[in-house]
Amino acid sequence: MLPTDSRLHSPREFAAVTRSGRRAGTRHLVVYVLGDRSRSAGPRAGFVVSAKVGNAVVRHRVTRRLRPLVRRELSGLAPGTDVVVRALPTAATAGSVDLAADLRAGLVSAARKAGVTVAAVGVGPRAAAPVVTPAEPQHSAVGAAAARGGAPATANGPR
Repeated sequence: MLPTDSRLHSPREFAAVTRSGRRAGTRHLVVYVLGDRSRSAGPRAGFVVSAKVGNAVVRHRVTRRLRPLVRRELSGLAPGTDVVVRALPTAATAGSVDLAADLRAGLVSAARKAGVTVAAVGVGPRAAAPVVTPAEPQHSAVGAAAARGGAPATANGPR
């Protein structure tokens, strides 16, 4: 969930961005950006996922995939910037990596048209993904015993 201050709430706010903002389309998304220099609050975002994308389950899945991607991108936008991300029907079958690439491309293009600067959040669609380093597995008795070089525990306790 995006913080309350980072969300567009009313239909009037969505309409202002989609009507007056600059638009950029990609394979899976259409991104609208509207910069308002008079508003000093942080950037805000909203999602439009229509019934053409799919049933409620599919629409919510698309929104769940987009939400963390948009949250990451909001940190690189100037205060007063509003963003609306509209999912196209092809977003229903797109993976998160494809959605991230399309979001970044659409956001950069629409922001350029709107005269809003977008800071580099990372390199590539997976830039914000946590780096997982291999470590000794400590989540099971078998893994812990193997790490110590001993015999694994059984269901009834150690051997």
